[in-house]
Amino acid sequence: MGAGSDSSSSSLWLAPNPSKRWGELFFLGYTPFWLTLCLGIIVPFKLYERFTELEYLLLGLVSAVPSFLIPMLFAGKADSSLCWKDRYWANLWIIIFSYVGNYFWTHYFFTVLGASYTFPSWKMNNVPHTTFLLTHVCFLFYHVASNLTLRRLRHSIADFPDKVRWAIEAAWILALSYFIAYLETIAISNFPYYEFVDRASMYKVGSLFYAIYFLVSFPMFVRIDEKPGDLWDLPRVAVDSLGAAMLVTIILDLWRIFLGPIVPVSDTNHCLQPGLAWFPGHTNQT
Repeated sequence: MGAGSDSSSSSLWLAPNPSKRWGELFFLGYTPFWLTLCLGIIVPFKLYERFTELEYLLLGLVSAVPSFLIPMLFAGKADSSLCWKDRYWANLWIIIFSYVGNYFWTHYFFTVLGASYTFPSWKMNNVPHTTFLLTHVCFLFYHVASNLTLRRLRHSIADFPDKVRWAIEAAWILALSYFIAYLETIAISNFPYYEFVDRASMYKVGSLFYAIYFLVSFPMFVRIDEKPGDLWDLPRVAVDSLGAAMLVTIILDLWRIFLGPIVPVSDTNHCLQPGLAWFPGHTNQT
């Protein structure tokens, strides 16, 4: 979706599609708002100690809802002449991917990584609603940052042989995925109500498990409206995100079955039984 390629754009970092370029710049510009609110105010000043379920939910809504509504209601110049359904729909891709991640994959964090949420919260499938909302803005930032770096890398290695370009790009995606997963784990370490059985193992090995999300999603997400003349409609965006989510689910469950948990957790033998981690009898209900 979105407008066609803008030949006046010569940036090696930004998308040639004007709608996509505006969307990426907006999501980057919006990031300091929710990041400062969460990690610059609430966590350092321990305001969360007075939070109830309502305050946690409001935090998620205040952080995530503007990232969806502002591009819809206050379109940039590139989108002002476009119907809402013809704009760059990164939001839809991330909404689906992050929803699946929270609803399903969080239970792998419980059963494989020994994680638990202990703050007061209203939940769906034993996962706090707040995390559904905060994951959306986190993933928007991560994926837009990945887009910029992948685009710049592809320009830099455009003259290399195909196999060399593929190997370099794959190595970069692996490194970036692990770095972002590790950085997020470190960034929230001062929040005491997201706990791990063994934090050191989570930093080293758990970050690799978490990086699986991005190993799949980064190269798939960048494809949206990236090629001039190949504009994505809403059904294509939705199906692509669901496909990425299914591939991540398969890889995570293969880890659960063949490698098992990274730390001793209660009833860890359940992880070795047939079936998926969120089925009854497989979930660490913490």
